[in-house]
Amino acid sequence: MGYGSRSEMARMAKAGGIILDAADVLDITKRIPVTPDLPSRMEIDGAPLDPVAGMVILLNKPLGMTCSHKEDGKLVYDLLPERWKRRDPAISTIGRLDKQTSGLLLLTDDGELLHRVISPRRHVKKTYRARLARPLDGTEGDLFASGHLMLEGEAKPLAPAELVVVSQTEALLSVTEGRYHQVRRMFAATGNHVEKLHRERLGGLSLPEDMAPGQWKLLSEAEIALIFQ
Repeated sequence: MGYGSRSEMARMAKAGGIILDAADVLDITKRIPVTPDLPSRMEIDGAPLDPVAGMVILLNKPLGMTCSHKEDGKLVYDLLPERWKRRDPAISTIGRLDKQTSGLLLLTDDGELLHRVISPRRHVKKTYRARLARPLDGTEGDLFASGHLMLEGEAKPLAPAELVVVSQTEALLSVTEGRYHQVRRMFAATGNHVEKLHRERLGGLSLPEDMAPGQWKLLSEAEIALIFQ
């Protein structure tokens, strides 16, 4: 879970820093079964135990951050507790938002859930708010919904997508695929340019309006289920 090495945890235990069911854990050879209620029963260094494996994190991704473990610069993982970078299984993003796209981003250490969300067979809808450089001409909605739009350099047309016009230069676009820079390339195919892009929804899960850029929270089972609605 990333708290430290065996020797570091032994020193913490001897100092009274590990508590289970209101009692100090002094025997570091003790094997503690991992159950869903363990974080409510155990404290490490004065704070509740981190979530056990299977957690899902909702993050309001700021602009300028990368969804990568290895690239240079600011990474979304830097917004999480430092020790979480050492967890095994590792925490990974569910899909990606490019550096200049903000909004709803999920991270998890549950590989099965990750693949369920991004699987094309699941058709999980992703909704983006796009601010455009030029006014919409009124033909975009039918084109995006047709299922015939071909992006440059690709051999397969895009699946039908839904466009909701907010203003002449702003729209909500819902897609079920995750192709490279897809939303930006869709508008580029109509002769327009996306100046600002923000993801607001994933399936039936919305980004809370009061969640500031860079903030995150752990999702409940009920909130996770919303993704597939």
